Amino acid sequence: MYRFLLTPRWWGINLFVVLAIPFCVFMGTWQLGRFEDRVQSHEQAEKQPDPGTRAAKPLDELLPVDKVTSGRPAVATGTYADQFLVPGRELDDRQGFYVLNMLRTDSGKALPVVRGWLPGSAGDARVPAAPKGEVTVTGDLQASENARSNGVDVRGGLPRGQLGMISAATLVNLVPYDVYDAWVTLTEPEAGGTGGAMKPVPAAAPEGSGLDLKAFQNLGYTGEWFVFAGFVLFMWFRLVRREAEASRDVALGLVPEGSADPGTPASAGPDASTGPDASAGPDASHELEASHGLEEPEGSEGPEGSGASRAPEGSEGSEGAGVSRTSDGRAVSHVSQTPHNTPVPESAEAASSRTGR
Repeated sequence: MYRFLLTPRWWGINLFVVLAIPFCVFMGTWQLGRFEDRVQSHEQAEKQPDPGTRAAKPLDELLPVDKVTSGRPAVATGTYADQFLVPGRELDDRQGFYVLNMLRTDSGKALPVVRGWLPGSAGDARVPAAPKGEVTVTGDLQASENARSNGVDVRGGLPRGQLGMISAATLVNLVPYDVYDAWVTLTEPEAGGTGGAMKPVPAAAPEGSGLDLKAFQNLGYTGEWFVFAGFVLFMWFRLVRREAEASRDVALGLVPEGSADPGTPASAGPDASTGPDASAGPDASHELEASHGLEEPEGSEGPEGSGASRAPEGSEGSEGAGVSRTSDGRAVSHVSQTPHNTPVPESAEAASSRTGR
């Protein structure tokens, strides 16, 4: 009963199912693994002390920035150079902007340093000047921002001296020197009171850590892939069951073999090609004549010998009938319907006899 599974059509269906189910299970397992990694990193972060409370280390020892070194205090020495404003940044539910200066170190590279945050618009704000000469800064280390980071403006078109994203890829096009692929944010106001009006910017949690919205998206994708795998398996069983029932009905004779498909109409019976008026020999023609009352009375002759009779005058409707003989002697009737209230033309003999009276 299940031999249909070996047909070419079912070979294609079976191959699709065999490939689709493992693929869906693999993708669901991968998404589940990403969610578990985020949960594990969140638990580890809670067990470890706050990165800002740990001892500061030289910048080069903490690079490159990862989930472990992100937020760690870093120490760098150099002189401040170019200054940029980063608009559209929120702090304490207020809109404002970052004040960023490039710190050129002895290595020749520059480290972006966020000196603080100011409220209002970056276009007409008065920014405290950066300290002169060589300075040593200590700030929380941060990875370069990307398009998914909070507050990033990737639309472009900012005025000169403003920056939409703090990253080496953006800054390297604005300054004539190399830039570290990281930045630091000062945790305390600068000495001397020059930056006392600016608020320190707290370090952000590293991307991909913690139970954020993206982590729960991974969990949702996990459920979707497993549902897809179950749906493919369900549809395969349903198609197999339907095909098996159709084959069983054909084997039991409940459905003609040519009509196994529900959409195929049943074949016509032997009487389908025989109409009610089909000729079945000379006897059938006589029966047809008798049913119409067209048998010729003995001795009656028409003007042409056709046996046609005229309907009596005054009748509202009549039927005219005629009988002719074929070459093989069969009688063929001709029946015509005369509309109601239509006079029947009389023959020439009837007309002459009526005028003769």
